[in-house]
Order: sequence, then C-alpha cells, then structure tokens
Amino acid sequence: MKTLILNVRAISPDLEIESGSLLWEKGRILSLTGADEPLPIADLVIDGGGRMMMPGFIDIHSHGADGHDICDNSLDALTHIAKRKLEEGVTTWLPTTLTQSQGKLIEIAEKCARYIANPVFCRMPGIHLEGPFINPRNAGAQNPQFIRPPDFNELKSVHEIAPVLIVSLAPELVGALDLIRMAAAVGIVSSAAHTAATAADIQAAQDAGLTHLTHFCNAMTPLHHREIGVVGRGLLDESLKLELICDTIHLCPDMLKLIFKLVPIERLMMITDSMAASWMGDGEVMLGGLAVTVQNGAARLTDGGVLAGSALRYNEGVRNVAEITGLPLHQIVKATSWNQACSLGLSGFGKLEAGYHADLVILDKDFSVWKTVVRGIWE
Repeated sequence: MKTLILNVRAISPDLEIESGSLLWEKGRILSLTGADEPLPIADLVIDGGGRMMMPGFIDIHSHGADGHDICDNSLDALTHIAKRKLEEGVTTWLPTTLTQSQGKLIEIAEKCARYIANPVFCRMPGIHLEGPFINPRNAGAQNPQFIRPPDFNELKSVHEIAPVLIVSLAPELVGALDLIRMAAAVGIVSSAAHTAATAADIQAAQDAGLTHLTHFCNAMTPLHHREIGVVGRGLLDESLKLELICDTIHLCPDMLKLIFKLVPIERLMMITDSMAASWMGDGEVMLGGLAVTVQNGAARLTDGGVLAGSALRYNEGVRNVAEITGLPLHQIVKATSWNQACSLGLSGFGKLEAGYHADLVILDKDFSVWKTVVRGIWE
C-alpha cells in the first residue's frame, strides 16, 4: 500500500521543504516532493497540518525510561522502554548497559537478542556496552564493585549473543588498546568513557581504532591550558564523534552553544543517556542497583550527588539545541540521526530521500511528537 503524507515541513540533512509531501511503500521512501510538484497517487493520504517531519531519531545511548532499566534484565522492560522511546520520536535505539557482572551482562544480551529477533516498537540493531572496562577514578554513577580490566573475550561473549555496536571504555587502562584493535576488527565502535586519559592517551586509542567520546565532557578529563585532556582532544580532533546529552544539565546552555559553534555538526551525535527516571518526573528510582534521586529534572546518586544519567526525552533535547544554538533544523537533524547512521554503518537511515527507510518523526511547533513511523507503518 502506498502512503502519502502531505502538507509537512520536510527537514533532512541540508534540505528543507515547506509544504512538502512524502510517499512511501513497503517501508521505503519513494519520493519527496515540493508544493509546486504534482501529488503522487496513494492508497492512504494523510494531512500533516504543516508540522515538521524529520528522519526518525537514532538514540545510541539510553539506559531506560518510565521506571524500567536495561539492567532489569527483562524482555518486558526492554519492550516498555522501546515503546517510550518511540513516543519520543526515536525509531532506532541502542539499549545501553551499565557496569555489571559478566553473568548479568550475558543475560541482558540474551534478552536484547530476543527483542532484536522480534521487534515490537522501535528498531534495535544492537546494544551499547558502557562499562565494565572503565577507570574507577571516574566511575561516576557506574557501580564500582563490578569494574574490571579490559577483556576482549568477555566483550566477544556478549557480542556473539547480541551485536555490540558500541563499547564505552577507559582507553588508558592496561589492555584497552588491544581490546580497541580487536573490537574494530569485528566492527565494534570503541568510545572513550569514564576515563582519566590524557590527550596523548586518546591519540594512542585513535591509532588503535577509537572513534567516539561517550557523553562528552562528563566523566572524562576536562580541558586545561597545560593538558587539554579528553575534552580538548574532542574539540580539536576532526575524526572524533562526540555524544552530547542536551538536557542543559550535563552540558550547560553556554557549553552546548560553544560545542555547536566550534565543532562541525558532522561530528556531533545527540543522545539522551536516559534512565528509568525519564517519563516519571521527580522522585526516587534505581540505576543498575544504585539509588538515584531526581529533583528538578536532574538525576543524581542519592549517596554522593553524582549525576546519574538523565531524565531527558529525545525530542526535548532537539528543542533545546534549536533554541540555544539558533542553527537551522536542516543542520541540527544531522546530529539526530544521519551522523549516528553513518558512524555505525546503518545504511538507508537518516534522510528523507527515495530509497531510504520510511522511519519518520512528525513534530508540532513546540517539538512535541505528533507521530512516529517505523518501517512505514502508520497506526
């Protein structure tokens, strides 16, 4: 069945069409046309009411939502989180683990593999393994009792159950460079996280294959005028991609403005790093076995006050970036899906273009989600 949505502000990388119309069939886009072009014939015609339409968001770093956590080790939890992500406009999602025991990570991977085999809501092409190979000095909200040295065999054991698309680790640890090299050889992206690395350590990790920096500026060595650290390396190096939590808490508005001004948009990837508190409001929740208190939208460990993921919804982060930076949406949209797709080798995602997957988000002017479409299914 051919489906046509008309009267939308179509926004795609380097492209914006007022009063556009998008036609798709069998989960693939057939055409994107402007107001002056004839409308194609379709079996189902939908009026978008002048709303914004973008490629579906790709959240490559999210631990949970609405009282549920990946580390609940439950298929029901995964399914519930996926439903909430869909309601944020996310069409592809990487469930992100925490620093847990090897046995627990294997069990979580098994649940993810079951969802991948039978996806219900948004797509899940693989998982993001954050920890356990991190620096105890920069553990943040990761459980220190499960931190251990880099071990590619452990990573491989998870990867063989459910594809690990990203592993976040501290590259300065003994054995980390070998793990990064071996991960690259099997197509796993390595990202620096919870790290005390120097800029030189990051360069060595890049030489081994590291390409990402996890939740940029958080739980990593800051910029200093005598040692630029991981943050300085991220600002300076043209080959690194930066994850950004755009909740105005993990990165204040001025820092977001600075990053988007200094760093080419092609290197930025917006994430939520959301945990069980998202969709719930203020209160008490758990994160990987650690108690978290959420107050005024900020999630912090109850014991110590360290930031513990976010309560951010993806569409809210997009609104924040648009308001703070003033950048045109046809540029911002690169950081919501296209850059992630390119970095992870997800072909056919991130553009409103013939041949691409009909994974779409349609937003009201205030960036609230009106409709999310995955695989071209309009329900």
